[in-house]
Amino acid sequence: MKVLTAEQMREVDRLTTERCGIPGLQLMENAGAAVADYLAEAFPDLRQRNILVLCGKGNNGGDGLVVARRLRERGAPPRVVLFAEPSAVRGDAAVNLQQWKKSGGDLRVVTSTAEWESAREALAEADLVVDALLGTGIKGPVEGLLASVIEEVNTWRDRKARGGFPHRVIAVDMPSGLPSGPEDYGGPVISADATVTFTAPKVGQLLSPRAASVGTLLARAIGTPREMLDDDPRLKLHWLEPRAFRTLPMVRKADSNKGSFGHALIVAGSLGKSGAAVLGGRAALRVGAGLVTVATPADVQPVVAAGMPEIMTTPLLATEEGTASLRNLDYDRFEQVVHGKSVLAIGPGLSTNGETQQFVRALLQKFSLPLILDADGLNAFAGRQDELRTRKPELLAITPHPGEMARLLGTTSSDVQARRLEIALEAAARWQAFVILKGFHTILATPDGRAYVNTTGNPGMATGGTGDVLTGMLAGLTAEFGVKNWECVLGLGVYLHGLAGDVAAERVGQAPLVASDLIDALPEAFARLLAQWDHVRH
Repeated sequence: MKVLTAEQMREVDRLTTERCGIPGLQLMENAGAAVADYLAEAFPDLRQRNILVLCGKGNNGGDGLVVARRLRERGAPPRVVLFAEPSAVRGDAAVNLQQWKKSGGDLRVVTSTAEWESAREALAEADLVVDALLGTGIKGPVEGLLASVIEEVNTWRDRKARGGFPHRVIAVDMPSGLPSGPEDYGGPVISADATVTFTAPKVGQLLSPRAASVGTLLARAIGTPREMLDDDPRLKLHWLEPRAFRTLPMVRKADSNKGSFGHALIVAGSLGKSGAAVLGGRAALRVGAGLVTVATPADVQPVVAAGMPEIMTTPLLATEEGTASLRNLDYDRFEQVVHGKSVLAIGPGLSTNGETQQFVRALLQKFSLPLILDADGLNAFAGRQDELRTRKPELLAITPHPGEMARLLGTTSSDVQARRLEIALEAAARWQAFVILKGFHTILATPDGRAYVNTTGNPGMATGGTGDVLTGMLAGLTAEFGVKNWECVLGLGVYLHGLAGDVAAERVGQAPLVASDLIDALPEAFARLLAQWDHVRH
């Protein structure tokens, strides 16, 4: 799904009216109805909820008034607070304000701090808040009365959470105060549990430093044909969602065999770091590779082989430190290991031993298999990053976390974090590689200037080994599906990795989660994806 700026969204709405004959008032009605429908789905006890809808004077407030009216029609009448004089409400929002008044709905007008003092008991009594104060049009930090209201809503939410009570803030289109772009204005922002946005995600919801305030992001169609966005080549930023993988043959043919799904080769592990090799191999098998071989130093081969009986292993000559030796390239020794493989993944647990790093760099100059480079495989190119461009494989995917990317670029992790999209795109163009910049909202950047942002996953995945799992998954999926549409395959790996983390967190909690839990959760993650994928197909 394409991701839009505020300006692009306004143009899309204009074209929807011009080409499809859907007036702005109907778009507003559809938007409010979409939020009301979500609330009815998410809260079966909606009629028993004490609902408060906070509305601003603009179109976002107009959406909120539609939400209120639609909820009232469902038998769940909310209280509405309008933070403007009614006469200041214009256009389609004014029409919906009049409809709300005619319906007999509760309305409190607040235009000053003193009026909010007398109206805030509505917030104290609420157990569900709908935020429709400000939308995509803000140009700076929220100040004054609305800043105080936003801060009080966040305090209410935190207090409810500490007390063990349900706390739900649902944002209409945007959490109020969140920029529609990647910048951070510095003012207060509503902390939402979920945001129902319209037509397509906005850049700020995915890439702003305050993007976590969005909560769960849901995009709902309100009348714009999907093709209007899909067919626009100028829109190069995407949100990963199940529909993105509809071209992949996720359901296997009846006459398939293990040879139908490729053979992944993973070069990983060293003395003391055999677990990274086990995690990578297990993950590659669990996502569907027909065969998986882990090439690992001979001293740790028995440990890796015991990690999962289905993994095949091959021993590598080792250095005195128990790491992969450069001597593995003597006499075409590694040629035999590579023969018949579909994809090569290098890095998990290899160590930063100097000879091992030489071995890694030599592999990139000698073999042409599609290549996935991670962890210590990436560290081998710190200070020599331009060698990534002069490699032999035509297809390369690298999977750095911010620290690894900083080492490659000779900068700091904080700089990488501050410019995640820009840096990912620059690196992809510079090295003509697919760059998977891991972290909150992982970014997949392509060599031709497109980018995909993933929102599955959770903080429980911030633990050792989850990156090794991702490497194995990417290798296994590449073996299974090939490289004809590699960005789709890589995107699937990133999405499934996060989704498995979400499933695992539901099972064990975030703090107790370990990397193996992700692999154990993959079957359910696949099942959930297939269910969603089947839905979007039909």
